Amino acid sequence: MRYLPCLAACLLLVSCGDKPAPPSKKVTSSVPLKDQPMPDVYKVLFDTSKGSFVVEVHKDWAPIGAARFWMLVNTGFFNDTRFFRVRPGFIAQFGLSGDPQTNSMLSATPVDDDPVKQKNMKGTISFAQGGKRSRRTQMFVNLKDNSDLDKDGFAPFGKVTLGLDVFEKLYSGYGEWEPPGRGPNATRILTEGNNYLDARFPRLDKILRAKVVR
Repeated sequence: MRYLPCLAACLLLVSCGDKPAPPSKKVTSSVPLKDQPMPDVYKVLFDTSKGSFVVEVHKDWAPIGAARFWMLVNTGFFNDTRFFRVRPGFIAQFGLSGDPQTNSMLSATPVDDDPVKQKNMKGTISFAQGGKRSRRTQMFVNLKDNSDLDKDGFAPFGKVTLGLDVFEKLYSGYGEWEPPGRGPNATRILTEGNNYLDARFPRLDKILRAKVVR
């Protein structure tokens, strides 16, 4: 298997004499989101074809995975992508771009492993991997207690805190991916992107957009 909302501060001006103080003003940082430091805990809102859900990320659970996720969200990686592997009662997998060039670039930059500090319980999210230093962009949400995955190095970096029911609505009729099933082939998603998925698997549910929220 296989960056923080804009900073805001209130500027309080001291009154002079009997003149009332002006109202507080909101000051917004001009630093691009992706260039702002990643907080220890942050939330990401996903809007999908079946509703919205929120992932709460904890840096101390898996710092490398949390940083990779921060980068992916804040560069728009998840926008217009698909849930390409949905196995009810097990996992829902996503995290391949609809653009082959993006897939090629990020596939060439795997990240180091995190030790497993949290169990793969229902609602947690982990990067997919196939061995040492193989984590790239694919990830899955556990749809049940999958703590048996802990020993295989799947390190949860966050959990779904709102909208877990969305995953129960995702289309799963294509079955397991190919091989051995009749679902999408991961290699073809990598090399052909959404053109392949939309032509061959038009009923797959979509991630419309993802963004960091408070």
